[in-house]
Amino acid sequence: MRHRFLVIILSGFISGVFISSFVNFGPTLALFFVFLGVIFGITYFFNRSKVFGAVALLFIAVGLGQLRYGQDDLTGRQSDLQNKIGQRMSLMGIVSDEPEQKENYARLVLETENKSKILIYVQNYPQHKYGDKLKIAGVLKKPENFNNKMLPNFSDSRNYASFSDNNNNFSWPAYLAKDDIYYEIFYPQTEFISGGNGLWLKEKLFALKERFLSAVSSVVPEPHSAFLGGITIGAREGLPKDLQEKFRTTGVAHIVALSGYNITIVAETIMLFFSFLPQYLAIGGGVIGVILFAIMTGASATVLRASIMALLALTAKATGRIYTVSWALCLAGFFMVLQNPKILRFDTSFQLSFLATLGLIYISPIAKNKLSFITDRFNLREIFSATISAQIAVLPLLVYKMGAVSLVGLPVNFLILPFIPLTMFFGFAVGITGMFSALLSAPFAWASYALLQYELFIVEIFAKLPFSAINISGFSEVFLILSYAAVFVIVFHLRRKEKLTEQKPL
Repeated sequence: MRHRFLVIILSGFISGVFISSFVNFGPTLALFFVFLGVIFGITYFFNRSKVFGAVALLFIAVGLGQLRYGQDDLTGRQSDLQNKIGQRMSLMGIVSDEPEQKENYARLVLETENKSKILIYVQNYPQHKYGDKLKIAGVLKKPENFNNKMLPNFSDSRNYASFSDNNNNFSWPAYLAKDDIYYEIFYPQTEFISGGNGLWLKEKLFALKERFLSAVSSVVPEPHSAFLGGITIGAREGLPKDLQEKFRTTGVAHIVALSGYNITIVAETIMLFFSFLPQYLAIGGGVIGVILFAIMTGASATVLRASIMALLALTAKATGRIYTVSWALCLAGFFMVLQNPKILRFDTSFQLSFLATLGLIYISPIAKNKLSFITDRFNLREIFSATISAQIAVLPLLVYKMGAVSLVGLPVNFLILPFIPLTMFFGFAVGITGMFSALLSAPFAWASYALLQYELFIVEIFAKLPFSAINISGFSEVFLILSYAAVFVIVFHLRRKEKLTEQKPL
């Protein structure tokens, strides 16, 4: 019964946030829901009807979700820079996150003394680091959707359509707003003031990440080293733009995004290293390792989801409790939305990560039973079922967001994914040993290069096919909802059918 009430609370809170992300009526409607919840709660106190108790919890949770979103949204509208749009101004601030290096420019998030965040576009050189204090002078702008137009003030003639999806269902301003970034400045005059103004731990972890990537690039050539950096610690900045496009065309862009597998490797390696200690100390080491790894890699939505689930698993192991992956996913989503409610609607990585995990939880067992003709050797059936399940779960959203679908995604994933864990293992070995000795990392470098060469070869071959991907226009919110409704009905029916089959007497 407690589980049911918890489901009601979590789903109500998420629903409140979701509703407010589309239509925010302010605190009035939220307080009305809370008031209704209190009324039903009082009725439950006298009546003891479980229905009244459930409704009370639902209304209160919806209202609290709306209040949480409204609070976060209000914070972004109260900036002192709101009246300075279009003006040239001088600002002082600190680079508040790891800079994002592109082929022809870099993006920095500058946090001013008044805690306003501004996205700064600068030349690649001189390079800036997290914690640098800068004085800049430039024209303050509001973020806009570019819709296949060139970014203003860029010196090259490249088309920056990647800022907007083909189907125009991506909002660049909303994407930035989820991180409380409401302003941009293109190529300002920049003066370096001082370094080392960030958090000491983050500076050290980012420096360690840089050493790791430098060790990899010193023994593995490009673009293989950039690919390896992506699948190990999520560093995708060095990937050539044409290769990124080929990943999207072949439906394997997800392999260069960090997953739960990376987090699992970190936790288990640390626990193995401390295995000679009492279990609680080994588990504590795993917890610390997961947290530090998440910070070092930038704490993206995918990493946070996987890290929270890993921490819950380690906590369950330490306390002797049963770990349920569906509950872990639910709690991870709740904590993330509670911390930043805007990610629920505006962070595509968050959406894709949770949908893919839901597919692995609820669709993969069905797919595995249907694929009984595939051998279990080398874990092939598991890989095939997981791939199909994740693809089914994310496909409608990808079509909605990107306006395109890969027709070769399944075969490419089947050919590549079985080798990714081994590639990651050798990749970690290259980076870690390479920080001490290039000679020591050479054997791991050769092994990883061979695997990377095969994986890139598969991507290149399938990306060249004329039917590798097709554009789908007009895939609206209605089709998105209907698609997921159909997936839900089919999965529910198949799971129910399997349970009934299991319950039949022999």
